[in-house]
Amino acid sequence: MSKFWNDKIKEIEPYVPGEQPKDKKYIKLNTNENPYSPSKKVIEKIKSMNLEDLKLYPDPDVSELRKVIAEYFSQKIDERITKEQIFVGNGSDEVLALIFMTFFNKGDKVYYPDITYSFYPVYADLFDLKEVKIPLNKNFEIEIDKYFGVDGHIIITNPNAPTSIALKLEEVEEIVKKNPNQLVVVDEAYIDFGAESAVKLVNKYDNVLVVQTFSKSRSFAGMRLGYAIGSENIIEGLNRLKFSFNSYTIDRISIEAGIESFKDDDYFVKINAKIIETREKTVKKLKELEFKVLNSSANFIFISHNKVFAGDLYKQLKDNGILVRYFAKDRIDNYLRVTIGTDEEMEIFIEKLEKLL
Repeated sequence: MSKFWNDKIKEIEPYVPGEQPKDKKYIKLNTNENPYSPSKKVIEKIKSMNLEDLKLYPDPDVSELRKVIAEYFSQKIDERITKEQIFVGNGSDEVLALIFMTFFNKGDKVYYPDITYSFYPVYADLFDLKEVKIPLNKNFEIEIDKYFGVDGHIIITNPNAPTSIALKLEEVEEIVKKNPNQLVVVDEAYIDFGAESAVKLVNKYDNVLVVQTFSKSRSFAGMRLGYAIGSENIIEGLNRLKFSFNSYTIDRISIEAGIESFKDDDYFVKINAKIIETREKTVKKLKELEFKVLNSSANFIFISHNKVFAGDLYKQLKDNGILVRYFAKDRIDNYLRVTIGTDEEMEIFIEKLEKLL
């Protein structure tokens, strides 16, 4: 601890990312990365770029990428989305941080589940908010009526992390409808693996903001791109903060790669379908091994075994070259979060489990 740290930095408990060990080669099923590379068209686009242009600043408005994202969702939901309704950031974590800074005043209440993305409590602490954790039910499901008419803003991950369970679109809409004077942030990092996006609500309600990422379904974890979709007034607020903070959050390579990713929709659809297929095969095998597996609409599963403690199993898998995510927290300390890898990786995972059990 340095004498120059401010009081907030002295007291805060920072977010702990998933392990990225370098001691040996692992099968990484711990950080919800996509097991497949980005589209070949993305890679070809990056290779064809004139890297001498890196001496120039990128477009601070990220205009072309925002336009492509808007056109994509306009077609997807059959309703016009403008580029003025799109905000692009350096990964969805930055987008979420800017949301907390833009719309929440010091001392405001912010509501989210007691088991959810563990960055939310960090942001709440960092920005001096009053967090209100609403318990998931015994099946680890969000009970939407507990979010009706609350006296603070709301943020939910859908599908939820680390539980993998998704709300239906009509359930998300009920939360939005019942809180017309509160902002409802829907973090959809895993939406493309089996749930329905709330982007359909952004033109209908002025209090909903949808956040998505390139990291999972578009294989861009190493590129750092995320975005938000909402009303033009909401997005204008994010831009006001961004241009008061850092005008150039997205580099030239990321912009061009992101554009190409949205253009190659066939690859996007094919890879997501493959991950879903692998997930379902894995779930079936795990249940045969007497694992409890929560219903997943994500690119990961949340599992527990009644004969082997999750913490011990995590260590044994790591010793055998497989990384999964273990959270030593109340209610979920006997569960493991397992990212869906390739068919071959998941077969090795199952084989190791059979031996360990």
